[in-house]
Amino acid sequence: MCGVCSLSTDSRDPIANETLLVLQSGGPTTVINASLVGVLAAARESGRFRRVLGAYRGVEGILGSRYFDLSSVDDTLLDSLRRTPSAALGTSRHRPTDAELSDILTRCIANAVSLVVAIGGNDTADSMLRLHQRAAAAGHALRTIVVPKTIDNDLPGTDHCPGYGSMARFVAHAVRDSAFDTRAMAHVYPIKLIEVMGRNAGWVAAAGGLWDHPRLPRPILCLPERPFADPEALFRVVQPMLDQHGYAVLVVPETMRWANGEPVAGGTAAWVDPFGHPYFPGAGEALARSLGDQFGVRARCDKPGTIARMAMHAVSTVDLAEAEGAGRAAVAFANAGASGVMVTLQRRQSATYAIDYGMVALDSVAAVERTLPDEMIAQDGHDISPAFRDYALPLIGGPLPEYAVLGAPGPA
Repeated sequence: MCGVCSLSTDSRDPIANETLLVLQSGGPTTVINASLVGVLAAARESGRFRRVLGAYRGVEGILGSRYFDLSSVDDTLLDSLRRTPSAALGTSRHRPTDAELSDILTRCIANAVSLVVAIGGNDTADSMLRLHQRAAAAGHALRTIVVPKTIDNDLPGTDHCPGYGSMARFVAHAVRDSAFDTRAMAHVYPIKLIEVMGRNAGWVAAAGGLWDHPRLPRPILCLPERPFADPEALFRVVQPMLDQHGYAVLVVPETMRWANGEPVAGGTAAWVDPFGHPYFPGAGEALARSLGDQFGVRARCDKPGTIARMAMHAVSTVDLAEAEGAGRAAVAFANAGASGVMVTLQRRQSATYAIDYGMVALDSVAAVERTLPDEMIAQDGHDISPAFRDYALPLIGGPLPEYAVLGAPGPA
């Protein structure tokens, strides 16, 4: 699945008996440590690495010469680490400058590092592509492999990303549970907004629709791919829900914008990260005020925030296993001679869900966002289609438990 990598099984491969350097980058997830475990286990089983180092806080650890020696981590710790959320090595959003890239390469050479495995997303792919190119230009046999990691699920070239299945499971649970809460409290706050992560793609928000109950209305999904023209357009969708059901539940991405590109919460970014991604004030709270004023009712906003991506109690067993497998695949591909690539998860065309691991060139991934495709969005633009259900349900690790609703109340 990689048409850009020349693979080699030459026994004189310079990677043998040298150092593997692994790092974690970007936002942590419930399963990013499972990928780390996969890397460590595969490195040990291969017998090809004299030493395994873990960079503390991503590329910042390399620049500061701060490492964990992971060469002899025992099975007990690995098993516990596999089921521990967040990034055990520490993570970073630092974008290395050209001068820092040269410094990183120099430090890798000094530590006899012949393979860098980076577990991360779009921005990590960008940094590893630049390091790969810098090493090649310098004639140094340093290999770089990216293990995909992002709850946003927006990396191109792969069916899905480790971290997304667990995030989707949490969001599906949270939106459904919040809908039950709102149904019971509709006389107090008939409008509920759940603000979710997901940057500029609708994968996370769409997961809020992965449930059905015959007695509850569908949530209104505010998908970045189908922005509302203006507040009035949103009001026209909420009004029928209030009229028919007495309440409405909306799933709002934190980066929500109107069709003209204006952020719902205002045009001034609260923060811009080193990769140029702007972060605006909360869209959920802004919409809650707007909807409350429009309909003269109380509107509440719930924002799980980073709790959602750390919710190990909601981890998808499928996601956990695939994340570890992706880490193992990275080492296997590197040992076969691959470099400058990202591991991919490719869904088999079969009656039962299964995947294969492949590769894609980093220059097709770096700084590219994959949005929710048209066929996964319902015709009305604010719900999911059956195609999204077919895509996402296998990733969340089993069905959601069924909930009961009592019949209509009446006189004693």
